[in-house]
Amino acid sequence: MSARAPRLTVDEYERGVRACDRGVLARAVTLIESREPSDAALAQDLLHRLLPATGNARRVGITGVPGVGKSTFIDELGMKLVTAGKRVAVLAIDPTSQLSGGSILGDKTRMQRLAIEPNAFIRPSPSGLSPGGVARRTRETMLLCEAAGFDVILVETVGVGQGETAVADMVDFFLVLVLPGSGDELQGIKKGVFELADALAVNKSDGDGATRAKLALSELRSALRYLPRPRDSWQPRALAVSGLTGAGLDELWAAVEEHHGVLSASGELAKLRADQQQIWMWALVRERLESTFRATPAIAAALPRLEAAVSAGEVTSTAAADELLALFGKT
Repeated sequence: MSARAPRLTVDEYERGVRACDRGVLARAVTLIESREPSDAALAQDLLHRLLPATGNARRVGITGVPGVGKSTFIDELGMKLVTAGKRVAVLAIDPTSQLSGGSILGDKTRMQRLAIEPNAFIRPSPSGLSPGGVARRTRETMLLCEAAGFDVILVETVGVGQGETAVADMVDFFLVLVLPGSGDELQGIKKGVFELADALAVNKSDGDGATRAKLALSELRSALRYLPRPRDSWQPRALAVSGLTGAGLDELWAAVEEHHGVLSASGELAKLRADQQQIWMWALVRERLESTFRATPAIAAALPRLEAAVSAGEVTSTAAADELLALFGKT
């Protein structure tokens, strides 16, 4: 195993991130993703220093079932944005293996053009089995990328049927990609994912898929009339796109910009981001409470016994939780 690179000082991290030094930016992301207690204080100091340089990017979450073509779509969209003068960061959240805990980390290889584009930055991160397929430090990584000068942040989620609320709670614009003819139209409504969407995009609407895409688009537009709006001032819309040919991507990005303008003018964007900050705070509180809980000696001693008893059906989950909380309350 290779030795870990020496940790930089907070001044070196700050200078490197602000200068968009890719090597330093990547190391800064690794720092904030670290679970080592010794890294936590340095990471928070860095984020505090960089906070004034954040908040100016378009934050777009992208989800969809496996096979919908998210990576190809993002590669094409990202190249269009770069060509238009944008600097694009892609936070690609990879599935984490239930068996090994490892991550496939294949998105970077599937975004071949963006991966070598000087004005793009791709950071694959394991989801860590978190709800919604969101890496535990995606929000902080987004701030680092904004401080580095990236003005478009695309967050690609796992899209395996987990709750996508966590993604919608960290971006301005939430996009759901739909595969034509796969039954996604109705299944998405059942899962409630469509209720979070600012736009639905029927992907692979080229070639033989064009007819199926046209039918899916009609069904989605009808369905949208009956779904609640995630934002008071924005009516979600359905579009047909092709990540392979780039068709429809200009119209889609125009919708992202229109959405940003509408929400900025109404004051909803500022409120949305303020609410997201509070959600983020409470998520961190829950994470740290659980960490403290598990590290308590009395809990650590009782947990294996109670977990085994619950699994064997000898004790209810409620009774086990009550016993653990009672032990925690005595510490």
